[in-house]
Amino acid sequence: MPELPEVETTRRDLLTTIGRRILGVDVYDRRLRWPVPRELPTVLAGARIRAVDRRSKYLLFALDRGTMIVHFGMTGSLTALKRPPPRRAHDHVDWRLDDGTTLRYHDPRRFGAVLWTAGEAGAHPLLRGLGPEPLERDFDGDHLWRMARGRSLPIKSLVMDNHVVVGVGNIYASEALFRAGIRPTRPAGKVSRARMAVLAASIREVLEAAIASGGSTLRDYVNGRGEAGRFQFTHFVYGREGAPCRVCGTPIRARYVGQRNTFYCPACQL
Repeated sequence: MPELPEVETTRRDLLTTIGRRILGVDVYDRRLRWPVPRELPTVLAGARIRAVDRRSKYLLFALDRGTMIVHFGMTGSLTALKRPPPRRAHDHVDWRLDDGTTLRYHDPRRFGAVLWTAGEAGAHPLLRGLGPEPLERDFDGDHLWRMARGRSLPIKSLVMDNHVVVGVGNIYASEALFRAGIRPTRPAGKVSRARMAVLAASIREVLEAAIASGGSTLRDYVNGRGEAGRFQFTHFVYGREGAPCRVCGTPIRARYVGQRNTFYCPACQL
């Protein structure tokens, strides 16, 4: 958390910053997963925001002089504040824009990142080699089926591999596998081509539904306007251990798959 829907929701909220010039950057604490570059305030001062894009779970701010890369880690958020309140604990970076807006990065656990590259964003080590985006045309069941050939790892681990497809984190992998009727522990290489097509469609469906609901807020996540998401209220399996399946009534089970807590219905998923 946050996963692709939460990052995409934030990106859409921050499209209002396109065309704005950065007057200054205040870095209060550099100690994120990777230290905030010391030169960031100097490099960004006076730069104009040309675009706000997303690759996997990374926000990409295209500027005059390169790209600013923001990752939320487990507890990060980025909000646009017209009247910024006094800093709280864990407010680590402020960007002051020329229309009076302040972009504020908040991250209690400091597992996120605020980085900078003067080169092509796609060539950055964090972005190079990533798989296809799940909402784009080059992701489909045939792609999943090819990537699964000869592999015995659980299907949930396959769809959470960023080299296979990006952005399908723990919440949405569990939800998509439920919708596709596939047990998370099923060996990826034993999922048929036809069922992979259903799974790819389910991944797209659940991500689009989550984006439409503003993402899922389980603890800290808020969007670019500081609002919580709502998709958690419609989860079929995630976080519902012991609760009745919304389809068949069987109690939802939980187990660890790839060191991640995984939820499923033993009757609906085979």
